[in-house]
Amino acid sequence: MSNNSQNNTSFTRLTYQQDGHICLIGLNRVDKRNAFDSHMIAQLSKALTDYEEDSNLRCALIFAHGEHFTAGLDLMELQDKLDKGVFAFDESQIDPWGISGKLRTKPVVVAVQGTCFTAGIELMLNSDVVIASDDCNFAQMEVQRGIMPFGGATVRFVAAAGWQKAMPYLLTGKPFDAATADKLGLVSDVVPKGEQYNRAYELATEISKAAPLGVQGVLASALDGARNGADSAMANIHSFLPPLFESEDASEGVMAMVERREANFKGR
Repeated sequence: MSNNSQNNTSFTRLTYQQDGHICLIGLNRVDKRNAFDSHMIAQLSKALTDYEEDSNLRCALIFAHGEHFTAGLDLMELQDKLDKGVFAFDESQIDPWGISGKLRTKPVVVAVQGTCFTAGIELMLNSDVVIASDDCNFAQMEVQRGIMPFGGATVRFVAAAGWQKAMPYLLTGKPFDAATADKLGLVSDVVPKGEQYNRAYELATEISKAAPLGVQGVLASALDGARNGADSAMANIHSFLPPLFESEDASEGVMAMVERREANFKGR
């Protein structure tokens, strides 16, 4: 990490650090295997909203302190809150699971290890790059708790893996390992235990060095296709081009190519 990193100590369930153009968000409820209670949910939304609104930040990396990414939802703490808006986000807030609220426009990388259950899988599925350690164990086990996934797995798990591959896990809640997650298309890469954070940080760094407006254009077009279908996304592709071609970063990209140097993008 760079020398100009800054910490935000206002979070109690998370760590939040700005490291150059990267936003580092660490799940930090280690004694509960980082299970999501109402406080962690609210704080993760705030952290992602702060990231979205900070023009200096270009990529977020979500990781977990301790041996496990997350045991999923803390149903004991959440039981009497599920119908009280704990998962309702307004248009000024980023929903970590991308169901409601303000839509994010900037990339998110996730590093996972150990246990990654239910809401943790859905958090991965709502991100853009996922690096998993080879010791990961996954389970979308809501049906074993009398409920169903409601953070996007019924759509995104199926989209990633295909109906016939996804349904055995969604309908039974049975566990699967990192190699299976890779085969199902739920993760970008599997690395040896202990290397997931460093690999994710490398990718976040690479993303943060790319042209921010171009990166946001890629995300916007890809999400358009995911939400509205391929035909709609194809019809809209050219709408992203004028502000990109007219940007300072486009000129910088050409000059960097001509001068055979690394581009220094400003996001304008």
